[in-house]
Amino acid sequence: QVELVESGGGSVQTGGSLRLSCAISKNSGCMYDMFWYRETPGKQREFVSVIEIDGATRYADFVKGRFTISQDNNNYTVYLEMSSLKPEDTAIYYCRAEMKRGGWTLCGGGRWGQGIQVTVSS
Repeated sequence: QVELVESGGGSVQTGGSLRLSCAISKNSGCMYDMFWYRETPGKQREFVSVIEIDGATRYADFVKGRFTISQDNNNYTVYLEMSSLKPEDTAIYYCRAEMKRGGWTLCGGGRWGQGIQVTVSS
């Protein structure tokens, strides 16, 4: 199984920057693709970015060139660096792990973090 805890976030002005962190607690031998999603009330949760177990990354079109996903394997932490923030980036941001290696019993299939608020003001 895997547990995720998001931190960072907060309130910034348009054009500002934030770095979100997702601390990962897992069993050794389990490998996960790591995702960031975001959600606004009245809108379904949407994909933001992913870093796969081979290091490949992918981004939603609306954050390309502004957000960067990375991971620190020594500290088991995934980051989302956000720059040039816009009011429409305001949302609750969620970290998600999806198991790719290790098996269901040991590692589970997937898990959401609790979410963390990002607010961008004009």
